[in-house]
Amino acid sequence: MRLRKLLVLIIGLMTTFVLVAAACGNDDDGDTTPSTAGQTDSGGDTGSDSGGGSSSDSGGDSMGSVSGSVTISGSSTVEPISVRVAELFESVQPDVQVTVDGPGTGDGFKLFCEGETDISDASRQIKDSEAEVCAANGIEFVELRVGIDGIAVMTGEGNSVECVTFNDIYGLVGPESTGFGSWSDAGTLGLATSNLPDVDLDIYGPGEESGTFDSFIEIVLEDIADERGQDATTRPDYNANADDNVIIQGIQSSDTSFGWVGFAFAAHASGVKLLDVDGGGGCVSANADTIASGEYPVSRSLYIYVNKAKAAASPAVTAYVDYYMSDDGLGTAVSDVGYVNLTDDAKGATRANWAGR
Repeated sequence: MRLRKLLVLIIGLMTTFVLVAAACGNDDDGDTTPSTAGQTDSGGDTGSDSGGGSSSDSGGDSMGSVSGSVTISGSSTVEPISVRVAELFESVQPDVQVTVDGPGTGDGFKLFCEGETDISDASRQIKDSEAEVCAANGIEFVELRVGIDGIAVMTGEGNSVECVTFNDIYGLVGPESTGFGSWSDAGTLGLATSNLPDVDLDIYGPGEESGTFDSFIEIVLEDIADERGQDATTRPDYNANADDNVIIQGIQSSDTSFGWVGFAFAAHASGVKLLDVDGGGGCVSANADTIASGEYPVSRSLYIYVNKAKAAASPAVTAYVDYYMSDDGLGTAVSDVGYVNLTDDAKGATRANWAGR
């Protein structure tokens, strides 16, 4: 009897041990689900860290593979940077489809503030009126400075002109020059212009939808127009186009043409002459060094604007912008397409803006 009771006791203890062990095993399995969910959530955290780090931290491998789409529209000047970032990004996140369009900064902001795009490329800062439309539509955004570009002022190779002042440019394309058909006509406005030749004036430049148009007016024409009681704009009678390559083709077509586009588009163009520009401190050539230093007087910053809500809802958008903030984006991509890199301090400020969104 004692032996039978002992056996029953042993069997009972063994059964209890097995049940307790099984329960502990179930608890371990239950912890797996929160851990997996944490990995999904950490995509944003990883990206925020990578925004201030090097390209090795922000390629996307640390957050795992993501899929989805990113829609970008806006400046034709910034478009090549965003396209190059997308090309580099594809090597680390091949399942993300990035679409980039360049109808112009103004047109891009119209789409962005209607919630139709995730990111807006811009060759100027957003206007108060545009920001008000975004706010009215509940669109919150983060502004990210990504590079520097000069606006190249050009003519045909056969022109004798080498340098132009801001007053010269105002006399050629400002609001009071409507109807002028010769370079020398610029002198009739009574401004202290250079001795411009009496040759045909054929003008090619961006239209009102372009951020380059706005920046050119703000930098070159606005102060002179204000002093003369004129609207800060260009003459309406010139060949306007949103495509920088088409503008360059127009300038190439005439030895005595005049036009302006982003420096990156003009730097390696044949059949055109880049004019030096005197903004008040003497004639300065447009090149990467003078643009980066600010010595070249017709320079401007380049931006992307990111819809905060869409970034929060889309791992694909977040991953793409994270990569944009990396050394591959703010460094390699910007220089690959001919623009000027931000200083290290400026890159740090941009990354901080993204991380603090």
